[in-house]
Amino acid sequence: MKAFFAGLLAALVLASPAQAAFPDKPIRFIVAFAPGSSTDIVARLLAQQLTQTLGQTVLVENRPGAGGNIATVHVMNAPADGYTLLVHSVAFSVNPSLYANAGYDAMKDLQPVAMGAVTPNLLYVHPDVKATTLAELLALARNGKMAYASSGIGTTTHLGAELLFRSLAKVDVTHIPFQPAAATNAVVSGQVPIASTSMPPAVPFAKTGKVRPIAVMSLKRSPALPDVPTVAESGYPGFEANTWLAVFAPARTPTAVLDQLNAEINKALVSATVKERFDTLALEAQPSDRETLRRYVESETLKWGRFIKDAGIKAE
Repeated sequence: MKAFFAGLLAALVLASPAQAAFPDKPIRFIVAFAPGSSTDIVARLLAQQLTQTLGQTVLVENRPGAGGNIATVHVMNAPADGYTLLVHSVAFSVNPSLYANAGYDAMKDLQPVAMGAVTPNLLYVHPDVKATTLAELLALARNGKMAYASSGIGTTTHLGAELLFRSLAKVDVTHIPFQPAAATNAVVSGQVPIASTSMPPAVPFAKTGKVRPIAVMSLKRSPALPDVPTVAESGYPGFEANTWLAVFAPARTPTAVLDQLNAEINKALVSATVKERFDTLALEAQPSDRETLRRYVESETLKWGRFIKDAGIKAE
């Protein structure tokens, strides 16, 4: 009898299909913003590295709109198998408080997989603007109606600028939201005189003189633009507004798959190719384990939620 059951068990095991190792087909990165944005740049760099290390193609698909909510909801509703991932910015944590119905709960509907990068936000102007310092720019804004472009409503490029202009400097500067790369192009073309964006779209133009950097919004100066002072040292101590970029997966994705993706992305972040490209764009790689990232995303969601409520900011 024992031999019979042992034989039956062996037969069932042999008859069961073998579980394929992850990944056994292409992976998709769904990017929350348009091509050329910091989020897109990070997604494409990671996709290139992961394609080599995982042995499967990692495709990049941009789904901009609603401050990133369209991409987020798409991934939230995708199969929880690790093959559809979201690449988003700090707006992931901001949007549930900013929008009446963002379509997702940042704490429940998706899981953080890996931190991609952190970058300071940058305040800069068209070369025709007669200001080379933050004090000069604020003086111009007080004496005439001006506008600034940001990377979109609710991004830290928007919230940080509102905190600086309206709350601290008491200056009324009109906000014009764009997609991230489009905000930089709006200043380069002279369409808008001022921009507040993350650094990657702006640094190449700053180095060629097509925009003039005024101040970085990190606590320390950026190695990419070492001569540009911080907002903090320009009269507003402690001021900080950064952009972070991370990878997320649907909530019920298996832990083993998430851990594998976390390890592979962390490995990609310290590769020579990614590090060299990050350095030129003022992006800082921040490899971390998933639990550390989860706690950080949760703290960011609570922090920006309080600020948005206190400032009364809402997406139109």
